[in-house]
Amino acid sequence: MTTQTPSQPARILLKLSGEQFEGAREYGIDPQFVNKLAQELAQTMAETGAQLVIVVGGGNIMRGASVAANGVERATGDYMGMLATVINGMALVDILEQNGVPARLQTRIHINTVAEPYIRRRGIRHLEKGRVVVVAGGTGNPYVTTDTAAVTTALELECDMVLKATKVDGVYDKDPAKHADAKKHTSLNHRTVLTDPDINVMDNAAISLAMDNQLPIVVFDLLTAGNITRVIQGENIGTRVE
Repeated sequence: MTTQTPSQPARILLKLSGEQFEGAREYGIDPQFVNKLAQELAQTMAETGAQLVIVVGGGNIMRGASVAANGVERATGDYMGMLATVINGMALVDILEQNGVPARLQTRIHINTVAEPYIRRRGIRHLEKGRVVVVAGGTGNPYVTTDTAAVTTALELECDMVLKATKVDGVYDKDPAKHADAKKHTSLNHRTVLTDPDINVMDNAAISLAMDNQLPIVVFDLLTAGNITRVIQGENIGTRVE
């Protein structure tokens, strides 16, 4: 992680699931949602000065574990899912730049026609120049989720925290959609997240890696306008895991 000084901007990693790209649709990419998100990210960067890394999922197009359960070999399914993340990354970078935000797409699987290969030092240089760095392709390996890719990327690019965007306003002790008495956690530690089966933040590999490197994770509601800015500015939004 970076050691911030008063003159040094925060460096934040935002983890977006593929499902969020669906917006109001049931499949694929909703351009209206991505455009709205791009506008909010532009405002966030202007108001906070933060440097922004985004790791994208691909579940809106292809989820490797799902196709593997229906006859496709698991490794092949995971590579298909990685390709889906590249499609989402291409859409996000294009719409960010249409909204005046310079952005670069890097991918851990080589598709040189549409994206740069992921190179750590190049990514850091892009951030220092004020560009958003969108990282696709997961970790480049099968059997690993994009949650783990997000934590790995945050550590490699020296980010101060990971923001896990969701459709709910934090982490609850049980599913709030099924239980009216569900209680929201405002803060948790990594070890509790690992050991409590009712708490689902990220997969265990990602949480373990974050714990070993003292990397904070904030789970928050992406659909409430302004939340990204509020989290970066230190407001008590969502659930903080540290």
